[in-house]
Amino acid sequence: MKFLIQRVNKASVSVDGKITGSIKKGFLVLIGIGKEDTNDDADRMVRKMIGLRIFADENGKTNLSIKDIGGELLLVSQFTLYADCRKGNRPSFVKAAGPDIAEKLYQYIIEKCKEEITVVEKGIFGADMSVVLENDGPFTVMLDSGEL
Repeated sequence: MKFLIQRVNKASVSVDGKITGSIKKGFLVLIGIGKEDTNDDADRMVRKMIGLRIFADENGKTNLSIKDIGGELLLVSQFTLYADCRKGNRPSFVKAAGPDIAEKLYQYIIEKCKEEITVVEKGIFGADMSVVLENDGPFTVMLDSGEL
């Protein structure tokens, strides 16, 4: 499982010109789910993400978590995080989970986040989405369940 976490001042996702999720200060999280991923992986990833201290404290040090600042989450499924570009010029996605498994885990992640964060918005699984964000920093972090 991979979470590409972008610290944002604001972000939104839309499908067919209609906004499906919009947040103020917090994280835009692009979520890739692999074939071998489980609920346990999702639990570890959500705990790690929510605990990341990447917001500035009163001294300008990155010392505060998303919960500390009352931040919001925008969660967007993105299987292309599993792109393998080692051979040729067309990425392979054989390590990405199929839609049936990936959507269940994506929904599970959303529900786990809602247990911890007040505002959790989302995209639409499998849709062609447009994501707009105002990066804060920019500050971007990649979490990989294989490395936790």
